Amino acid sequence: MLEFPRRKFLHLAAGAAALPHIAWGQAYPARPARIIVPFAPAGTTDIAARLIGQWLSERLGQQFVVENRPGGGGNIGTEAVVRAPPDGHTLLMTDPSPTIGATLYDKLNFNFIHDIVPVIGVLRSPFVVTINPAVSTKTIVEFIAHAKANPGKVNMASAGTGSTQHVAGELFKMMTGVDMVHVPYRGGGPALADLIAGQVQVAFLPPAISIEHIRAGRLRALGVTTAMRFEAFPDVPSVREFVPGYEASTWFGLGAPKDTPREIIEKLNQQINAALADSKIKTRLVELGGTVLAGSPADFGKLIAEDTEKWGKVVKFAGIKPE
Repeated sequence: MLEFPRRKFLHLAAGAAALPHIAWGQAYPARPARIIVPFAPAGTTDIAARLIGQWLSERLGQQFVVENRPGGGGNIGTEAVVRAPPDGHTLLMTDPSPTIGATLYDKLNFNFIHDIVPVIGVLRSPFVVTINPAVSTKTIVEFIAHAKANPGKVNMASAGTGSTQHVAGELFKMMTGVDMVHVPYRGGGPALADLIAGQVQVAFLPPAISIEHIRAGRLRALGVTTAMRFEAFPDVPSVREFVPGYEASTWFGLGAPKDTPREIIEKLNQQINAALADSKIKTRLVELGGTVLAGSPADFGKLIAEDTEKWGKVVKFAGIKPE
């Protein structure tokens, strides 16, 4: 029996070990895949997942089926993906909820930042600081002065305790020193309805649900929460112009279970970047009230890490507890 030199043997072993990884990229997807959305149908996360799923289905030769698993502030659906085999056939379309939940919940059965591998950011959207017109203020500066002159008398609606709308408002409170009373609702729709009715005075609302009411004069926009002004509201300033360093936004992106082969992550990233460059997909996503993100898995991972740190500080400062 011939004896191979040790170095040559190790080289051959390394080459053999690499073969399955090459095969992963070439053979994927081997069967229909699931994109789990940890929220109810018809929301922005769901719509984004269906757009991306249709694109992948048409280009990769297997169906990418969207499966809604709402509940637990997004934790139920997220955990289902964490527990799934890391073969690229179970994916997660999510918003920033897990970056908030990392600090909000004392006991979770997963660690989002370690157990989910970022694939790509799809869409980023600002909130609009929106008031009922009965509040006489016309600018962010006037509103801050009004809130400080009436501590505990300004009611701030949100889509629920620990929601992105809630923490965006708490960050505003933290950075301006205003005292507003948080009024949580079961979703953005009920919060919007009570803001229009004047039951609450202010809310940090997504453009998708607020823009028509602002244009009709039923609500007044004071500022957008992203660092830059928002294309749909060119005359509405960024909050950051008056509150240095303030930034809050919601985003939507795709992740996979940890240990998913790098070749699969790269294949998905490449395909979805192509989708986000397609004019029809891009237009549809912008209609949801945001700007396309695109980029590398590392770009999306950086955004996740930054938000996890930022919202962790806000949750602790505001003493937010899950409902």
